[in-house]
Amino acid sequence: MVHALEEQRSFTIKDKCALASLLTVALHNKLSYLTDVMEALLKDLMQQNRGAQPKLLLRRTEFIVEKLLTNWMAICLYGFLRESVGQQLFLMVSALTQQIAKGPVDCVTEKALYTLSEDWLLWQAQDFSSLKLKVLFAVGNDGEVSEPLEVKALSCDTVEQVKEKILSTFKAKFGFSYSTTFRDLCLEYEKNGSFVPLQEVDASSEVIGDVTMLNTLKHYKVPDGATVKVLSAKTHPLSPQRSVRDDENFSGKYFHLIDPDVDEDKRKNPERKKLKLKEVHLTKLLSTKVALHSFVENLFRSIWGTPYTKAPHAVKYFFDFLDRQADAMRITEPDVLHIWKTNSLPLRFWVNIIKNPQFMFDMEKTPNLDGCLSVIAQAFMDSFSLSETQLGKHAPTNKLLYARDIPIFKQEVKAYYKQVREQPPVTASEFKDFLQQESKKHENEFDDSVALRELYKFIRQYFTEIKEKLDKNGAPSELVEQLHHVRNSFDGLQSCSWN
Repeated sequence: MVHALEEQRSFTIKDKCALASLLTVALHNKLSYLTDVMEALLKDLMQQNRGAQPKLLLRRTEFIVEKLLTNWMAICLYGFLRESVGQQLFLMVSALTQQIAKGPVDCVTEKALYTLSEDWLLWQAQDFSSLKLKVLFAVGNDGEVSEPLEVKALSCDTVEQVKEKILSTFKAKFGFSYSTTFRDLCLEYEKNGSFVPLQEVDASSEVIGDVTMLNTLKHYKVPDGATVKVLSAKTHPLSPQRSVRDDENFSGKYFHLIDPDVDEDKRKNPERKKLKLKEVHLTKLLSTKVALHSFVENLFRSIWGTPYTKAPHAVKYFFDFLDRQADAMRITEPDVLHIWKTNSLPLRFWVNIIKNPQFMFDMEKTPNLDGCLSVIAQAFMDSFSLSETQLGKHAPTNKLLYARDIPIFKQEVKAYYKQVREQPPVTASEFKDFLQQESKKHENEFDDSVALRELYKFIRQYFTEIKEKLDKNGAPSELVEQLHHVRNSFDGLQSCSWN
């Protein structure tokens, strides 16, 4: 069926990914059978590309089996991710988020002083000071307040940025989110014995031409140690101010830290950025890189292990499978095997996890954080590369950032691949037990019946082509009968009024 569908021109890449995911869901409780299907399809793909460039195998997602492999890795490595790598990933992302928050972040462009990405660097950062706010939460409708919560902020933070830091600090301390949503919060700060409302824009906001500067703590002259009260807009006596971020032309009407004249000048003269010395940018990026380096190292080494740790069963089993296929195809070039393993594991699975921690954790990934994670993910992939990169003065800053570390990481990766190869093989019974345990972990998380109904839609659409493929390949008559039985069963279900 898979081969018949892939031969159809109307069967798109999106369809191939959908089919692979549906097969994964439908067979998640029969991982041993799913593994057999995946191996058979991989062997066919290898034979099909035998005369082509073998190094390109598994590099893209042009075939159903490539997406199937990604899903298989995700299921089989879920336990390892949760029990070993997850903690290091969380610590790295938390450290990165805290480092970004230590310096100014432009509310409009989301560029930051502390970042790993040159594209998200706030090179125009102004002077700022750190503040500690005593935050009180309104309790009930009688003016009662909670015990003060200490929240760290910056004098250049906008009102909405202060709200975000308050909610983030609340969740970090108590382990759950504040009951009132971000948009329903109002802030007031104590000044001369009375509370003054803090708003993103008000009559006192600075206006330059047609652009309005967002109010900051510095604008309101909020001092260190000031008391700030958090109220719910639903109980606040004043009507809540609509967030300026809801404005369709938010970036055109407002500015925060980047002067609109300078920003406009830079847009008109893109060469101006090139005149900025790369060394100046790199120095700023390096300060963030140094602060995060131990967390990045720990994350990488938790993935490729140490000389004293064993590789997960799925990694050992699949790498041995690739070794056997290389022997069967008489591929003696060691670089080919290295690239196969790199394309199947780090490129197909780990990079996606590093770049998307929100898949695992309850967190929001800002564009700035996304840019930083992309730099780290690129350094991770560079560690698996066999080519030697010559870095000159025109090299991208993300390459220069980890230039001294990549050679060390490359040696560790080679040692890891060697260690996995020399590790005692996983027996068939051991791997079968492992797959059964992994299936049980997700026993009630998927609805196979829905996946089967969606799969049947493909079968119904391409029924003639699938049957012709079976006949052409000399499939047993029982298999053709089963295909007709599937169609009759689903057509019968669809004709039932109760279904």
